[in-house]
Amino acid sequence: MGIVLAGDDVAARGLVRRALDLLYLGAGYAAGVFLFAIFAIMMVMSVGRQFAINIPAGDDFASWCMAAMAFLGLAHTFKRGEMIRVGLLLERLHGRTKQIAEIVALGIATAFILYFTRHAVQMTYDSWRFNDVAQGVVALPLWIPQLGFAGGLAILSIALIDEMVNVIGGNRPSYEKGSPDETPEEFVERISQGGGG
Repeated sequence: MGIVLAGDDVAARGLVRRALDLLYLGAGYAAGVFLFAIFAIMMVMSVGRQFAINIPAGDDFASWCMAAMAFLGLAHTFKRGEMIRVGLLLERLHGRTKQIAEIVALGIATAFILYFTRHAVQMTYDSWRFNDVAQGVVALPLWIPQLGFAGGLAILSIALIDEMVNVIGGNRPSYEKGSPDETPEEFVERISQGGGG
């Protein structure tokens, strides 16, 4: 059971859906770029030691890249069903009971992440407003590395709200893998054969 929409509504919904999916995918790619940046920084620092080459504040830059990678990757990971969640309980439920439990779980997650996002955005804004700078060798304005943290949480908030609207509309969650009628034995068999979780 899903929501039935008229022609223009379907087109608008399709456009919004594509934009949101592109946002999540873009954040996932950005996380990948930061992962590669961590690798590059660490390799240059490791090899550079042999040739007396030093990256000023290399550890700081690697740490900032790691935070950006972790937070920017959250929404993409969530929408692909790769994030740890309360699936053990929800997979045992069926029908309307499962839908209500999904909505409650998504509502709780959304509330926590929105709270966390609000404070992350406020912290980033305050760093910009007060001209906070890093205390390391490179006096980089702190709001720059904090953007990945706050932006990643904001995108995760959007993804959670998006998913809650989807489930409230009677649709299957996009992060749910496998058949909704899959038995625990079928689940174990699929996992053992490399079918993902």
